[in-house]
Order: sequence, then structure tokens, then C-alpha cells
Amino acid sequence: MPFELTILGSNSALPTSDRYPTAQVLEMPGRLFLIDCGEGTQIQLRRNKINFSRITHIFISHLHGDHYYGLIGLISTLNLLGLKSEIHIYSPSEIKNLLQPQLDFIKGGMVVNLVFHPLNFKKPQQIFSDKKVEVISFPLKHSISTCGFLFRELPKLTNIKKEMIEFYSIPIARIKEIKNGADFITPGGEIIPNEKLTNPPLKQASYAFCTDTAFYEPIIDVIKDVDLLYHEATFLESMRDFAEKTLHSTTLDAANMAKLANVKKLLIGHFSARYNDVNLFEKEARTVFENTEAVREGKTYRI
Repeated sequence: MPFELTILGSNSALPTSDRYPTAQVLEMPGRLFLIDCGEGTQIQLRRNKINFSRITHIFISHLHGDHYYGLIGLISTLNLLGLKSEIHIYSPSEIKNLLQPQLDFIKGGMVVNLVFHPLNFKKPQQIFSDKKVEVISFPLKHSISTCGFLFRELPKLTNIKKEMIEFYSIPIARIKEIKNGADFITPGGEIIPNEKLTNPPLKQASYAFCTDTAFYEPIIDVIKDVDLLYHEATFLESMRDFAEKTLHSTTLDAANMAKLANVKKLLIGHFSARYNDVNLFEKEARTVFENTEAVREGKTYRI
């Protein structure tokens, strides 16, 4: 099953008539992750026909309002729907105190069980894992404590060739150990090497989310070689001075990061509301990194 990333919001602090603040949904094998939750996120979830009840893990990069102001509304909706599952929120630790006064006034009390996981802003850290995927948080460079997130599949087992199972009459009980790298010994004592019995596993899919941040070289080692990188590009290069002052990135900052990290594809977003035509961002970034796309609300990208 491929990864699918759906863009719910692509703008920075000020929403426009057709661009919402930051929010994304990442579908991975068996999981649906919400990344940031700007104002209007639940409306965008409805428009894109995304099942609310599947969202049990929410990642909030930092506590500027355009990245979490939609959270209390979403929680209220999940509560009204009577969802009794745990909702895990990975965020700066202060978010619990910010939400609590509003949670106290939710009509009928809380049914949803919120579980808060504070982020580490000093070094990369695994914050989630199951049998198929893991999530790594890592510090970014912004005006307040901010984390990026790396989502990637865990190493897969090799694929055993069906014709080899039949040819050597391999018992079902031996298949798992062969997938884990073992050779097969026939009843007659012949050793069949693992590489003859199996095909290499498919490559692990990976996605990195980096917003808000200035150009920050320490993250290169974390995001290196990812299939898909989302990196903020709040400003065109002509506003570099203002980008540096506010600790945001320009189109060329994002493109250079993608190039240095050897990523396969770059998505840029978090556009300033002063710009109407996001094609300008795409065109400028492609002068440095050709495989760049400026994100649009409602578009889904498959890894």
C-alpha cells in the first residue's frame, strides 16, 4: 500500500479565500496521520472525504496559531461523534495548558481520551513506531521551538519466490525464517542459499515535513534520500532579508535543502498571503531543484 499525502492547507499565518493554514493528512499502511491543524482543518477533512474516526495520531510542529488553531474544533467534533478511542497528540508540552480551558467547556464532557506526547527540541527522537512505520521528530530553526517530522516504513522482509517454494517443497513453517534471511536445507542435505530463494524487499517509503524553519543544515542527515520532502517556502527570493529576519525560508532555501539532501521530490508550501500566484514559487525553486511542486489544497501526492 503506497503512502498518500493530501494537502488540506498550504498558506502561512493569514488564510486567503482559496488557501487554508497548514494541515496535511498522511496515509501510511494501516495509519492515518494528521500533520498540523490550522484553522478550518475539519472543513477540509470533510471536503476531501477523509474519515474523521481514522485520525488517532496528530502531530503539531509548533505553537504558532496557524498550525494548531483548528485543533479544538476538531477535538470537539470527534467528541460529538462519540469516538471513544485515544487521540495521541505529539506537540510542544504547553499545548495541554492552552487547550484545557476550552476542553473544560465542551458540552456533555469529554468522551475522547486525549494523550499528549511532548516533543524534544534538542535532538532527533523516535516518537512513534509500530510493526510497519516509525515517526522521528527533529528540531528546526524558527522563532519559537519547532519540530519537523520524518515518516518512514520500517525495513521489510525479503519476498520468497513462489516457484522456489514449489520446486524445493519448502514447508510453510520454514517460510518466515527464509524471509528473515535463512538458507534452506533440503531433506537430502543440500544448502539452498537465501538469495536464490528470495527477491529483495521493496524500498522503504519515506516522507519528511519541515515547517516553519529557516534554512537549517543540521536536518540534512535526518531527511537525506527521502522520497518526498515538504519544505516551507514562505517567500520568493526577492524577500530574502525578511525571510531571514522572521526565520522562514525562501524558494531557493527549500530547493537547496532538497538538493543537498538528495530527495526525490520537493513540495513547497506555507505561502505568504501577499502572493496570489503560487506558480511563481514553483518556477523559481525549479531553477535549483527541477522536481519541485507548489502544493495546492485538495491535491494528493502518492509515494
